Amino acid sequence: MSTNRITLRRPDDWHLHLRDGEMLKGVIGETSEHFARAIIMPNLVPPVVKTADAVAYRDRIAAAIPSGHDFTPLMTLYLTEGSNPDDIEEGYKAGVITALKLYPAGATTNSDSGVRNFDNAMPALERMAELGIPLCVHGEVTDPDIDIFDREAVFIDRVLDPLRKRLPELRVLMEHITTEDGVEYVKANDKNLGATITTHHLIINRNAI
Repeated sequence: MSTNRITLRRPDDWHLHLRDGEMLKGVIGETSEHFARAIIMPNLVPPVVKTADAVAYRDRIAAAIPSGHDFTPLMTLYLTEGSNPDDIEEGYKAGVITALKLYPAGATTNSDSGVRNFDNAMPALERMAELGIPLCVHGEVTDPDIDIFDREAVFIDRVLDPLRKRLPELRVLMEHITTEDGVEYVKANDKNLGATITTHHLIINRNAI
């Protein structure tokens, strides 16, 4: 007997922005009603950079979940050039954090604290590779001379591929890929690399930006 249909009754959301405060309270129910778990993005103001920050944010999320909803937030830390490897390890082993998030500085909302010089972030990245902690990546260069539709491909060439060659054991998740270049890069590298696709990104063209 063959199976040609699978029903996900309580799926997971692998990229969720809840923000904080009144925004958090206003949107959490839309996810917790339908999803079992979600990877929570850490780009708050100030960002979630330490395990203690993640614990506090998780507590605020838990307090905002509507009664009767069975939902587990999977917390991430915001990778900075000053991220503490020992704190990362403690948070991961304690079950507080699931992954770290890489934002190139200036690439997106609340990314000013992101990484500019990867040499400064290497102690944290090396510890992550050692422990098997995933790195969720916002894959985009910020060079104004690069067309917005080419920024993912250029990021792969300039940043991601050199990083993965430097740390081949680092588990990497390319988030919300939007280009054929991103898809082909994942398909060509079957070890320690995956990606998520955000559907609505695929229907946006220049007229929508």
